[in-house]
Amino acid sequence: MAPDRVRVFFYGSYINENVLRSVDLSLTDVVVARLMGWELRIAPLANLVPSDRGLVYGVNSTATHAELRRLYRHAEEVLGGVYEPHPVIVEESGHRYVPALCYVSHTLLPAPAARDYVDRIVGPARALGFPDWYCAHIESFGRSG
Repeated sequence: MAPDRVRVFFYGSYINENVLRSVDLSLTDVVVARLMGWELRIAPLANLVPSDRGLVYGVNSTATHAELRRLYRHAEEVLGGVYEPHPVIVEESGHRYVPALCYVSHTLLPAPAARDYVDRIVGPARALGFPDWYCAHIESFGRSG
């Protein structure tokens, strides 16, 4: 029997197919989605913080729990961020609201984001058709000074 797949909302560098491929994960059922009540921060890694006026764009997809463990072990061991799953409701196109897991860190220490890390997010964001204002928000984290 095939393992159960769960819906997951990705919002940072994991919207990048090349990054996912580096941990042997390929998403086949990607849908652009947005999450209300949170705000994207990149300092130094992408993370979400609660915000009553926030809106985060990302992709909704499915993965097995084993794939998610491997992916977020990579986040911890390679990138240095410990992320934990949180249940959320995301809006897919057509005002379709669906439950998903969203991984958030509560232990990241603030630091400037590396320009190449920001580029790994903003490139796919533009390709996926995220709004220009949101792509500019992502890019703002890669500016120094």
